[in-house]
Amino acid sequence: MTSAPRRFPPYPIRGVRVLHQKQNCAPQFAEIEVDFEPAEEGFVFEVARDLTVDSEPADALPRFFAAAALGIEEQLRLPEHGVVLAARVVLRGARTDPFGSHERAFKIAGHLAARQAVARTEGAADA
Repeated sequence: MTSAPRRFPPYPIRGVRVLHQKQNCAPQFAEIEVDFEPAEEGFVFEVARDLTVDSEPADALPRFFAAAALGIEEQLRLPEHGVVLAARVVLRGARTDPFGSHERAFKIAGHLAARQAVARTEGAADA
């Protein structure tokens, strides 16, 4: 008998902070802090109302945040995690760099944040 896949996240996971930084001829920089909360179903990404980010150009922030959301969702939907996605993810913090911040850097940061959140629940899944 196989058990049904567990829902993710099984409980709130707060303060998942990721710094993605590569310094080379094509630098990458993205720092995010997100909270994962259980939801009814699917995936919802929100930016905290009180979030302020000092970034130049400021009009790039929505693209960066959308890339982080995409990275989180893509990672959580991978079959190897064996979860049913039912998450509300709230972006609580972000930091950019004028030379290394771009959509790809934020998408990678999203992937890393999702992996970190899943890792935090793995011990609970075995219990």
